[in-house]
Amino acid sequence: MDDLLSEKEQIEQIRSWWSEYGGYVIVGVATGALLLFGWNYYKSSKLNAQLEASALYESLTDHVVDGKLVDAELVSDQLGTTYAETTYAAQAKLAIARLYMDKNRDQDAADVLAELLDGEASDELKHVARLRLAKILLYQDKAQEVVDLLEDQDNAAFAASYGEVLGDAYRALGRIADAQAAYQQVLMDPLSQGTVDQRLVQWKALDLPEVVMETADEGAADEADAGAAAEPVTDDVVESGDSDAATEVVE
Repeated sequence: MDDLLSEKEQIEQIRSWWSEYGGYVIVGVATGALLLFGWNYYKSSKLNAQLEASALYESLTDHVVDGKLVDAELVSDQLGTTYAETTYAAQAKLAIARLYMDKNRDQDAADVLAELLDGEASDELKHVARLRLAKILLYQDKAQEVVDLLEDQDNAAFAASYGEVLGDAYRALGRIADAQAAYQQVLMDPLSQGTVDQRLVQWKALDLPEVVMETADEGAADEADAGAAAEPVTDDVVESGDSDAATEVVE
């Protein structure tokens, strides 16, 4: 009898507890289920977006290889709007910039790469875009813009590539000492072998003009000219000329 009462008491306690806290339990379970469903849906949608963007990017690369600019622009715009959060959107800008260069539309290529640098792309993709933009600016004879773009960059993987383009820009600006320093730094970079043509860089360094020697020669020539101009007119000069001309020189 006591055991029966004990069971009844336990049941009553359970009912009492459930009536007080059962609502919280139901809400907690429902919330957990919704969160789990939402997380799974989010992962599924992200995966689907990546797959769709990947397929679009593959079609873009085909258009780039075939030189179909209009089709490539349409796909690139779609990737940039619908799938802007994927890495394929940034990669599409690199691809379309290459096609613009193939079509001799260097300013359009520069604009696309500048957009990529201002966007949310990964650091690695931005370094690639920055290097390509620098080469386009150098092609456009905008050497100072190249210096402004690359001079403060510090990345070991891209240091040699940046250094070579910087050296080219310095040379175009007449900053020969800076160009020499940039080329030498590239040649001494242990990572440069896999990123730049060291023979070409060495040739560029050797081909730099001897600005220091030219400056010294010009200074010596100027001093000689100044000394010659300062020499007084001698009596021999006066006597050798005609009397009227001699009178003008002396005066």
